Amino acid sequence: MIHHFIGGAKFNDVGSHQHTAVNPATGESIGQIPLDSLVAADRAVAAAASAFPAWSETPVGDRIQHLFRFKSILESNAKDLAAILVQEHGKTTAEALGSVRRGIDCIEHACAAPVLMMGRTLPQIAVSSSFCRTKEEGGVGIDSVVDRLPLGVCLGITPFNFPIMVPLWMWPMAVACGNTFVLKPSEKDPQSTVRVVELAHEAGLPAGVLNLVHGGVEVASALIRDPRVCAVSFVGSTRAGAEIYASAASAGKRVQCMAGAKNHSIIMPDAMRDAAVEGIIGSAFGNSGQRCLAGSTVVCVGDSAEWMVPRLVDAARAIRVSAGSDAGCAMGPMQDADGFARVIAAIESGQSDGAQLLLDGRALKLPTNGFFVGPSIFDHVTPEMSLARNEIFGPVLSIMRARDLDDAVAMVNKSEYGNMAVIFTDSGHAARRFERTVQAGMIGVNVGVPAPMAAFPFAGWKRSFFGDLHTNGEDGVRFFTKSRVTVRRWI
Repeated sequence: MIHHFIGGAKFNDVGSHQHTAVNPATGESIGQIPLDSLVAADRAVAAAASAFPAWSETPVGDRIQHLFRFKSILESNAKDLAAILVQEHGKTTAEALGSVRRGIDCIEHACAAPVLMMGRTLPQIAVSSSFCRTKEEGGVGIDSVVDRLPLGVCLGITPFNFPIMVPLWMWPMAVACGNTFVLKPSEKDPQSTVRVVELAHEAGLPAGVLNLVHGGVEVASALIRDPRVCAVSFVGSTRAGAEIYASAASAGKRVQCMAGAKNHSIIMPDAMRDAAVEGIIGSAFGNSGQRCLAGSTVVCVGDSAEWMVPRLVDAARAIRVSAGSDAGCAMGPMQDADGFARVIAAIESGQSDGAQLLLDGRALKLPTNGFFVGPSIFDHVTPEMSLARNEIFGPVLSIMRARDLDDAVAMVNKSEYGNMAVIFTDSGHAARRFERTVQAGMIGVNVGVPAPMAAFPFAGWKRSFFGDLHTNGEDGVRFFTKSRVTVRRWI
């Protein structure tokens, strides 16, 4: 049984229902995860609430010393953590190591909290003459100051696709700013998350500052409703994000929900061909397509399809699909049976809608155990097809055709999502027009996956995000703090 981690120690309440986590490369069970322990949920929030007064009064420079030590410990344990990710998620070793590194970047950013939390002051913003003894005194000066203060108990609900990196988007900055935190990871692959929390406590993080509780929808709902929770940070599907945003916001909580996506890559006729193919293949099939920045739709402009399409098919067919720990593996399995079934259904839907299946991931030579499906590519996909409208979250690439750049951008903007869009071009004019007209919060020019570094916000638009302040960057600091204005005069 995979344990909770509450108040600085393991907690083993199992509830009445459990989820069986499996190794996606073999289908074998690797652990039982509690799904409905409301006792653990209440205990985690209570521990965080109890720890908040002392932690919030701890000087910020002292708070981040724990994060400095934690960063060093994570770097020393990166290979071991990556091995857990490969086993429970199915990532390749390179992908797993990369995701740990991006998580460490977030810790480094949070270590700058003494600078990032700085307030502002404006002396002599006004003058009051009410208490002057003589006319010559000229009035009493008034100064104004704005400070950034912690909120209280914060909650993070994180997805299965990046069980180390995404939690590190949230809790390091939250605790650096003086909050305490309750983390509810995905029940599908939480072992790496548990290990990271244990390592944070090895770095000296005080008991109750960071707590981890497992669970499904019932536990997540209880945590969101808990009146002691002040802020909710979520990454997951659009359906769940919309529901969590409505529930938490209506209760007066601060909330940010990073949700689903349907990302597009525009290929101009003048694009550098090798760079474009490499960028699209990595974006569409990296992490087996299980990421919210996966470039799952290519829009070929003009005659670019003549050279782009056959090269994409050849490159995708050459991808070696196997267990993530295998030498030379370029793509691992889907994380679980549900993900595998979702991809198979998407392929069948594309065929029934009349799209041209150029590469069938079901027909490739694949391992017989686990949840393996190879890269699939459809051509002549049209905007009304399910392939073009719905997030698949798997290794299925759709190719659409556009007359010109404006036609391509119109196809992108028609989507209800607005997470990411990229363009491959050698034209500064085309790139600038794309930048000014495309409706997406994260865009790239000749970059397959424009994932922001930790100093910049992860900034989805439209139904890819619910809230006002994004995670990471200055938005992350503002999300996990509240401002207080003081007006002073000395008589």
